[in-house]
Amino acid sequence: MRELDVNRLRVLVEVAHAASIAEAARRLAFTPSALSQQIAKLEAELGARLLERRPTGVTLTPVGQVLVGHGERVLGELRQARAAVEAALGNQPQRLALGTFATAGQVLVPAALAALQRRHPRAELSLLDLEPPDGYGLVAAGDLDALITHRYPGVPPTPHPGLDRQALLSDPLVLALPGGHALADAPPGGIRLDRLGGETWISGAPGIPNRICLETLAGQAGIAPHVAYESADYHVILALVGAGLGIALVPRSVLAGAAHPGLAVHHLRDLAPARAVSILHRRRPPALVRELTAYLLSAGKDAAGHARLRP
Repeated sequence: MRELDVNRLRVLVEVAHAASIAEAARRLAFTPSALSQQIAKLEAELGARLLERRPTGVTLTPVGQVLVGHGERVLGELRQARAAVEAALGNQPQRLALGTFATAGQVLVPAALAALQRRHPRAELSLLDLEPPDGYGLVAAGDLDALITHRYPGVPPTPHPGLDRQALLSDPLVLALPGGHALADAPPGGIRLDRLGGETWISGAPGIPNRICLETLAGQAGIAPHVAYESADYHVILALVGAGLGIALVPRSVLAGAAHPGLAVHHLRDLAPARAVSILHRRRPPALVRELTAYLLSAGKDAAGHARLRP
């Protein structure tokens, strides 16, 4: 078998990230037909289909998934090699591209990026909003220098070969009730989950991490939660709870920094579930990533301290 063409590999990785040949072509400044030809040549070289073409876009075949995983790491190594050469020549520009999910973008990122920008005023910093588990491939391929992600209880870990993970924050999950709920004034010791079997719940859609977490914890408590309202946005979830439409399990960090009238917040008794927040980057990260990680760790300690002060 001939060696793989790196440029065709780059095309495949970009198409996988975009989930669309047309969008990948736009990003790479090619025509869609030119990209389709490159994919067809790569498939012919390998003797296997790499993409499934659908009306809504493209998805990877099992063989395509394997190749993209390796391709992301190959492209990341090439980018690191280029950066190392530029650094040796003394002309490497300072850049950092960070991916994050919404809550971390509010609670952890602003102070950390501001501190990094003050220390390196000429550095080019950028931010991309991503919901886990998205973004791992972008870090592996070098499109992102670092990714802040999370993992809820009950959600299996995402494989991340070639990447290092560092914990930033353990974000406790708490019970949000309408202020007029019968358990709103429950004692400080918390509320047992098995007391909530007949409640109406507000959570993400099936398969979303917070829904998986809710169903996992509820199953352990011997109840089946009735989820009537689905939203991926915690601001919407809290608004629905405040309107008296149901109850929700939410990360305590989403309650930080603002008043939430009409809500009662309680711990789950005999449970201490938490959303694990971490940062991922390639091995041998550049200095900017190491400095950013230190600032984020400091922000995480501050956020945890503020969270402990909340009821």
